[in-house]
Amino acid sequence: MKRLISAWHASPGPVTLHDYITLWLKAFLMGIADLIPGVSGGTIAFITGIYDRLLGAVASVDKEAITFLLKGQIFKFLSKIHLRFIATVASGILLAIFSLASLMHWLLVNHPIPTWGAFFGLITASIPVLYKSLPDPKAILTWFWILIGTLFGYVVVSLIPVDTPSSSWFIYLCGVIGITAMILPGISGSFLLLILGKYEFITGAVKAPFVEGNLQILIIFACGTATGLLGFSKILKWCLDNYKNSTMAFLTGILAGTLKKVWPWKETLESIVIRDKVRILREANIFPSSFGSEEILAVVLAIIGFGLVLFLESRSKTKAIA
Repeated sequence: MKRLISAWHASPGPVTLHDYITLWLKAFLMGIADLIPGVSGGTIAFITGIYDRLLGAVASVDKEAITFLLKGQIFKFLSKIHLRFIATVASGILLAIFSLASLMHWLLVNHPIPTWGAFFGLITASIPVLYKSLPDPKAILTWFWILIGTLFGYVVVSLIPVDTPSSSWFIYLCGVIGITAMILPGISGSFLLLILGKYEFITGAVKAPFVEGNLQILIIFACGTATGLLGFSKILKWCLDNYKNSTMAFLTGILAGTLKKVWPWKETLESIVIRDKVRILREANIFPSSFGSEEILAVVLAIIGFGLVLFLESRSKTKAIA
């Protein structure tokens, strides 16, 4: 137990009770976001200011740490990784997913417009806040990367699912792409799996892991997610360390480009049924023709979400000055 406590304190992460609670609540919000198709937990990490720390924590599981783990040197492994940060974030995300999955599903099915309205307000307000935090916001190069990020985000959320192979190499690639999307703000991993034509394939294996062949599929997919998580997080961290302004501008642009996905009012153009559930392939954003109770609630929640982000940003500046 003493060695475990020593490893816990040796790792970077929250220190005070306030730090733990604050980080845990942000992780809880990340978990809620991961429950919503089209919204990424990375978005919440980005707008709550823990994105670079999250990348650093994931990147801490490096070659040296894995070597310790493979040799059975558990406590050296725990001391090497950002244990306090990872444990706090993981507990918040997992609790949100397991405790609120049914509620979020119910809200999206029965009250989608107000639910999307709340997220639209939160993300919309985050864009100017993040823009103001850029090291060099007025530079031409900054606007170039914002434009590239916006186009990238818009194109990704506009893609249409396609038929793809079920070979091992492609399942592995889906794992890499899926987890990579979850790291990027504004991009949903489950949404990209749907685009790659493997959403039903993977979820079917998850629901029946002991059916012949499914366990192999899950192992290959898990290897892909591990590769993507450890590899891509290091790339992003390197970009933030060496090209922070351009990287942050690109990520800010992604948020702007993916606003299309969280716009509350939509018209379905094409859909399919997957496992007795309707999955939307193409949809168009529209303005409401009339304002009923749900439309008004969506606007109110969007305003509250917008104001909440601006309030938290002003509070953080006040504390920094003090």
